[in-house]
Amino acid sequence: MSLRTPLGQARGLGSAKDGTHHWFAMRLSSIAMVPLMLWLIFSLGSLAGAGFAATTAWVAAPLNTVLLILAVGTLFHHAHMGLQVIIEDYVHSEGIKFASLIAVKFLMLLLAVTGIVAILRIAFGS
Repeated sequence: MSLRTPLGQARGLGSAKDGTHHWFAMRLSSIAMVPLMLWLIFSLGSLAGAGFAATTAWVAAPLNTVLLILAVGTLFHHAHMGLQVIIEDYVHSEGIKFASLIAVKFLMLLLAVTGIVAILRIAFGS
């Protein structure tokens, strides 16, 4: 039995002071993905049946290259934030939580860099 009041027990366990920033970043990436994904869907739809040369020429166009890089970066950043929230909320073992957060961060960074490098290699023809 503790002689501390419920308020005393809760003191020091306050917010991480990162919730507002994380919430805002999640909403901002969601909003940014809407036009990027719509553009990507319609652009890839217009390339249906196009050959390899036409598709690589499309990727190599400067505007398409920039928008593809933005789409890949935004997509993996959004996925990272979403998985981070899920892990923080539902994984209760601190060791597994820490390892999972590191693994997710590394995996999302690896996938984003791989996608961006692939886009740049196609764009610059190497």
